[in-house]
Amino acid sequence: MAHPQPVSPPLPLLQVQGIEMRFGALKVLDQLDFSVGANEAVGIVGPNGAGKTTLLNVLAGAHAPSQGTVWFRGVDVSAWNAADRCRSGIARTHQVPRPFLGMTVFENVLTAATHGAGMHTRDAGDRAMHALRLCGMEALVNRRAETLGLLGRKRLELVRALATGPTVLLLDEIGGGLTDAEASELVDMVRTIRSRQIAIVWIEHLVHVLLQVAARLVCMDGGRVIASGDPHEVLSDATVVEAYLGGVAA
Repeated sequence: MAHPQPVSPPLPLLQVQGIEMRFGALKVLDQLDFSVGANEAVGIVGPNGAGKTTLLNVLAGAHAPSQGTVWFRGVDVSAWNAADRCRSGIARTHQVPRPFLGMTVFENVLTAATHGAGMHTRDAGDRAMHALRLCGMEALVNRRAETLGLLGRKRLELVRALATGPTVLLLDEIGGGLTDAEASELVDMVRTIRSRQIAIVWIEHLVHVLLQVAARLVCMDGGRVIASGDPHEVLSDATVVEAYLGGVAA
């Protein structure tokens, strides 16, 4: 009787191994390991200076690590720049949205599809309109970007990232500065993006917002991962409570 062959676990979609990041004498990431699986939603929390945004920059290709390896779909992409990673399927947003002023909402998204995804103009136009419709912004296509408020700019930042056709989307503090009602609108957009089978890595100080999307929570401190797993278990972990929550359990 033939015995079933063992099945290897799937490779992570995006992974860093043994990452160190130094700025002069300052070590911001310290032998850090992190991964996200296909279609997984991971939230990252931690105190200021924990290295969260630096990790996102390493994943996106904005920073080349001082040591360690970045893998995407099983390929070593450590030497790839941000543009190459974006065209391969790694998109990101920034904490402070910086739309192209003087352009309309549509032109902003079209630029992302054209240059971020490397598409020809006609296909990029279709991709841009699809992303705008998917996120409920089609009524704003002719609005100039500078006329948008903070929520509108953050929504545009998400749509621009979506228009690049990502497999994984890196979100950096997109809830900052918003009211609870406005943050809920962004959560709805992120859930819509998740419905497209796109993995999410989300850094956020608004933990109650993060918990509406993230199925796994990672807490960082001192450039290392100190806890990872079920969000409520992580938030009640004694090490996390001490490092991140000031000694008061959530």
